Amino acid sequence: MATTLDETDLQILKTLQKNAKLTTKELADALNLTPTPVFERQRRLEKKGYIKKYVAILDPEKLDRSLLVFCKVKLQQINHDMADAFTRHIQRIPEVTECYNTSGAYDYLLKVRARDMKQYQEFVLTKLGDIENISAIESTFVMSEVKQIHGINL
Repeated sequence: MATTLDETDLQILKTLQKNAKLTTKELADALNLTPTPVFERQRRLEKKGYIKKYVAILDPEKLDRSLLVFCKVKLQQINHDMADAFTRHIQRIPEVTECYNTSGAYDYLLKVRARDMKQYQEFVLTKLGDIENISAIESTFVMSEVKQIHGINL
């Protein structure tokens, strides 16, 4: 899919990953182009799904969500119905910011944000505890974030 993008498309994507708040004129100036073709290219990239959405990246510490935990979940059994039920349940839990179906010893990897250890314990006991079919949970607590990139290396 990426093979249909030319260098200008890639430059638009790279620039928007750094600052999605740029106006069309500012984006065009950064690329040494005129606004009209840049606007048309950006809309095409949005329509074709290269740009999914624009978001603000918030500071979890300022919002009292500084505890970051990677939680591995193993199900007792897994089939389509059980996987669908698990993912539907996870979609409704606000503390889970990301969820990945993985291979290996565990079936899912959850990225969880909480205020503190007490809130995380409550999350495990009440929210994960409500999900049937979980056989094991392993939590890894992040001590510090060394690198966090929100974009894709193009």
